[in-house]
Amino acid sequence: MHTAAAERLQACPDCGTEIHGDGRFVLWCAVCDWNVDPERPEEKQGRLAKARRAQARRHGERLLAELNAGEALRARRDSSAVLAFALALAVHGLTVALTAGGAWFLVRGWGGWGMLPGVFLLALVWSLRPRLHRLPQDKPVLHRADAPELFALVDEVSRVAGTRGVDAIAVDDEINANVRSYGIRGRRLLTLGLPLWEVLTPQQRIALLGHEMGHYVNGDTRHGLVVGAAYRSLTTWHYYFEPVDHEPLDDSGALTLILNVLYVVPRLLVRGVLTLLDGLTVRASQRAEYLADRVAARAGSTPAALELMDRLLISDSAAVTLQREVNRAALNGPRGRQQTAAWADGLWERLATDLASVPEQERERLRRASTLRGHSVDATHPPTHLRRACLLIGEAEPPAVLADDERERRITEELAESRAKVAQQILRDGY
Repeated sequence: MHTAAAERLQACPDCGTEIHGDGRFVLWCAVCDWNVDPERPEEKQGRLAKARRAQARRHGERLLAELNAGEALRARRDSSAVLAFALALAVHGLTVALTAGGAWFLVRGWGGWGMLPGVFLLALVWSLRPRLHRLPQDKPVLHRADAPELFALVDEVSRVAGTRGVDAIAVDDEINANVRSYGIRGRRLLTLGLPLWEVLTPQQRIALLGHEMGHYVNGDTRHGLVVGAAYRSLTTWHYYFEPVDHEPLDDSGALTLILNVLYVVPRLLVRGVLTLLDGLTVRASQRAEYLADRVAARAGSTPAALELMDRLLISDSAAVTLQREVNRAALNGPRGRQQTAAWADGLWERLATDLASVPEQERERLRRASTLRGHSVDATHPPTHLRRACLLIGEAEPPAVLADDERERRITEELAESRAKVAQQILRDGY
């Protein structure tokens, strides 16, 4: 775990202000923001990525401006959503046409070389097919009989969100949480990353559940079945038409050059359709995140939702702590099953202690760094500073669901086996 570190002291190279800081973290100047973001992640390159960032920035800031002007934030199907749905159907129509063409070639050329175009087209269609998610096989999955108290809490939060609960809950080692549908019947799966869940207070956990369940009622067309599957198809097409530049296909490179020339038009066409679909859905996607944050505040309270965002900002510290735990376990050499279980049993408590020791100065640095980065790193979510600003508009929400010590104790007992499994997996496989 973190140990007490000597305070560092120096003058700011830019403005001369005397800087005090915890030796475990980045030293920065709160006056002029010197060194506030020394390790800024690299932006994704390419025209498509740049277009997505520009659209996300424009729509995210516009939505916040509308909220500041007093406009209501609500899920709705506007003309952009209708056009996105129609465009997605056209993409799926192409897949259906290729399927019909492949079947025709296969039947007409049966028994001869004429089958080859059919086999090729059907293999292509197979890669473009919509994929139904399934329950994960590589992580613990809980059903209602396994964790009745946890499911009851999710149900209570879901009622606040205006939707039904989930059919299964999975836990894993991610510093994250998400919801998705699985199977033909569209059952619901909530995945809780224990490194996040275990460092949250009970009220912050309620806010987290509110955010995730809010995604089912926020009108995000981009992640719906029809539009989402079209995105996957278009992304697959774009991959197929990427320039062949890793190595020549023949000694002279002539075939590589010919292929790249032939790929130019279809690649530009696919990129154009993807950009258009992005433009039609980005506003709904941005609005969906703001709406999910509103549900988080309604369920757990506005302060809890804001604190949840701060916890997510220091996720890198959680990853560093887990990696350090893995290294310590490895340095101690081979362990018996009981020793490993004992070491894993205290992992989550040590992680929570470490993150609780992160000083406010470091949290503020991360907030400012997030503001500087904006949409440059993630074009799918509004940046944290805009989400915080959205929550701070108007009166603070009181909690609709209150944490209960006895319920928390029972939920911890229900998760005990999963906590042990995930902790042992981290120590065994690394992080």
